[in-house]
Amino acid sequence: MRKITDNTEYPGYLLKCQEKLLLDSGKVISDFQVAYQTYGNLNDDKDNAILICHALTGDQFPAEESPITKKKGWWDLMVGPNRPIDTNKYFVICSNVLGGCVGTTGPNDINPETNKIYGPDFPTITIRDMVKVQKILVDELGISKLLSVVGGSMGAMQVLQWAATYPESLKSIISIAGSLKHSAQNIAFDEAGRQSIMLDPNWDNGRYPEKNQKPENGLSVARMIAHITYLSEKAFQNKFGRNLQEKKDLSFGFGIDFQVESYLRHQGRSFVDRFDANSYLYMTRAMDYFDVSAEIQHNQDKIIKNSIRFLVLSFTSDWLFPTKESKEIVSVLNSIGSNVSFAEVVSDRGHDSFLLDEPQFFKVCDGFLKGIR
Repeated sequence: MRKITDNTEYPGYLLKCQEKLLLDSGKVISDFQVAYQTYGNLNDDKDNAILICHALTGDQFPAEESPITKKKGWWDLMVGPNRPIDTNKYFVICSNVLGGCVGTTGPNDINPETNKIYGPDFPTITIRDMVKVQKILVDELGISKLLSVVGGSMGAMQVLQWAATYPESLKSIISIAGSLKHSAQNIAFDEAGRQSIMLDPNWDNGRYPEKNQKPENGLSVARMIAHITYLSEKAFQNKFGRNLQEKKDLSFGFGIDFQVESYLRHQGRSFVDRFDANSYLYMTRAMDYFDVSAEIQHNQDKIIKNSIRFLVLSFTSDWLFPTKESKEIVSVLNSIGSNVSFAEVVSDRGHDSFLLDEPQFFKVCDGFLKGIR
């Protein structure tokens, strides 16, 4: 049984599913829920819906104040009235991913089989599992075909998975700063972050929620490591250089001397207040397992039959998901005869460019969506 209700903990809605969800691992999750938010109105033909897929540390609130941090929505420059994803025209859906920590079933929730918090007993998930749950949500909303599926970074992985697994259910996708598979370098960064969490004594083999504690130091360091990859060298240099933090001379110690050190420590400290460490482990692992190349090739006839339009975007200074990886997406899509457009946006702000004010990026997305029929 499936039922949509108001979300009493966060803005938006909950889809509660009293059923078993079979995962790629062969494991099963029972009685799961999906937390989601919508913007705009679904038209009578139900053909103006756009699904937004969030990145690793995102949530279902791209276009409104976060109920957790009280900051602006993480994509309010892209989504909203008269924005590229115009909520005056489109019905926008965004859900917290499976394994997340903002309302959708994840490792910090109660396992109905044991009536205890899942913790490390939560089964390992994949990007395909996340998309499978999103498809259930879209079906329950009565939408047979999405106008577009849009996402950046881990969101781009979900976008490509949608095209590979459910090509009959969408007209277009926009893949932003993504790849066909996670690179060895990115797996290495993820593993460094996971180890920083797992080596924190407060992680307690993932059982920390039972003791009402958090591996704050480990999660903070994991965030610091990841955040370095989100900016370009030039962005760091322009923002901080070698400027000292509220002092004139070096301390000749291991406290904070440089502004960039203060910035990273702030990013780490603030992250632990809004994110769950176990969710971080599970979601980074899902990214590491991602490789959609073969599935696109396998389902090429369905992809072509459904005339999906693809827009693939990259940024010149992104070294986490560099342009060459977006070009690999384009190459695979061209090899099966897809309708694919590609643009490399000039930006010196690194991987996070897709979250920032980049007029060229907005213009390309806006034009592409206006051309979808």
